[in-house]
Amino acid sequence: MTAKVMSMGIFGMRSFMVEVEADISGGKYRFDMVGLPDTAVTEARERVQAAIKNSGYSFPFNHIVVNLAPADVKKEGSVYDLPIFVALLIAAKQLNIDTAENAFIGELSLSGEVRPVNGVLPMVIEAKNAGIKRVFIPYGNAGEAAVVEEIEIYPVKNTRQLIDFFKGDRTTDEELKMYERTEEKVSDDREAILDFSDVLGQESAKRALEIAAAGGHNILMSGPPGSGKSMLAKRLPTILPDMTFPEALEITKLYSIAGELKNKSGLVKSRPFRSPHHTVSPAALSGGGTVPRPGELSLAHNGVLFLDEFPEFTRAAMEVMRQPMEDGEVTISRVAGTLTYPCSFMLVAAMNPCPCGFAGHPIRECTCSQGAVARYRNKISGPLLDRIDIQIDVPAATYNEISGQGEAEESSAEIKKRVEKTREIQRKRFEGTEITCNAKMTATQVRRFCVMDDEAAEMMKTYYEEAGLSGRTYDKVLKVARTIADMDGYDIINRDHIFEALCFKQIIKGGN
Repeated sequence: MTAKVMSMGIFGMRSFMVEVEADISGGKYRFDMVGLPDTAVTEARERVQAAIKNSGYSFPFNHIVVNLAPADVKKEGSVYDLPIFVALLIAAKQLNIDTAENAFIGELSLSGEVRPVNGVLPMVIEAKNAGIKRVFIPYGNAGEAAVVEEIEIYPVKNTRQLIDFFKGDRTTDEELKMYERTEEKVSDDREAILDFSDVLGQESAKRALEIAAAGGHNILMSGPPGSGKSMLAKRLPTILPDMTFPEALEITKLYSIAGELKNKSGLVKSRPFRSPHHTVSPAALSGGGTVPRPGELSLAHNGVLFLDEFPEFTRAAMEVMRQPMEDGEVTISRVAGTLTYPCSFMLVAAMNPCPCGFAGHPIRECTCSQGAVARYRNKISGPLLDRIDIQIDVPAATYNEISGQGEAEESSAEIKKRVEKTREIQRKRFEGTEITCNAKMTATQVRRFCVMDDEAAEMMKTYYEEAGLSGRTYDKVLKVARTIADMDGYDIINRDHIFEALCFKQIIKGGN
């Protein structure tokens, strides 16, 4: 007898429906798995066999063929254990259910426990779009699956519970019930713990970070150890606008696929903050692998990517960031096809001014030669630096600042209100386009929206000719000036806006 149940698979950010067909015929025992399964899928034979036996049913020791359709798409992971289990019991006439409106996802233990898997959220979204009425998922994935509305979610703890449900047995202690949706959020106490009011002094750096947040600009901070670069960077997400639902859904899908959801919980509402070590490989940044997964660039999508000790990253790691920063997505080519992950993030980089860290320090003496300093700074790719809108010095804090004898510090909430007001101006400006902030403007939009008065235009012309700016750098300065003008409530960019924007360029000059 042949049985068919529905499941789902993942390829990049895209989910697709999978028909799991099981056929049992007479003859010597053999268990064939077809439909381009990977190793994890073929190992389901042993897991399913043990789970059937330990659920109190007889495993059919005949010729078994399991087909995963479409057959031309690679099937990866242990997500197909549960649908294979159900299909085999139906084919063996030990279970009689209508599977037309049902879909199944989950890995099985040998005892029949249903274990959580990655990528449940995009798979449930695909099931809903395909007209599936209810989906049976691992109990541990219930929170993320419940984000999807207009589809019934049934969290399954074990196979015994699932079988009892289909047989109509409601007398068990662990009766399988439809999940009741409540508003959930991934646990993230960062915003509750971190606040800009913790940072004493560094008013210029705070101003630069506020401008960066208001316009979505990339920023590089250079300063001695202990000046507060990391402290400032970690607090940047606390002044960024709250994510919209589509933004939150997209990042939750990414984290679901990557297995990064904390406790497999619900919608991610806090903007991501990723801080990979400088020894990170290019592949870990861009993503990929035998089983493709999003990398650090994509996991920072809609949030902040913080690269501390920036010059210590390998040249290969730096170069792998260049095109994704420009395109807002990472493209990975595989034999099975090309997959794309989104990666629209704010880059925040931090570095020492020299190898010892104390060049320009008011007290500590720098022990580096001019050649050593030049080599250190030249580790950073010039074209990559050209993609960073704002560069600032973060000097060592003074005694009055560090002792708290200065003015009271602004909280993140106060700064965030100004940032949100500025972002709202940009939202209206770019309404009807895919652009969300000034930093993402195209060259055509720069000419249209970055209008200068006569004094500002004259200052920009003089600096362009004397400094030998590239066309890209010219546009970057105008984008930052546009953000500063928005913050001040000006439609036309004036001389002060251009002057402040120019102060943020070319502190560090990179190599080729």
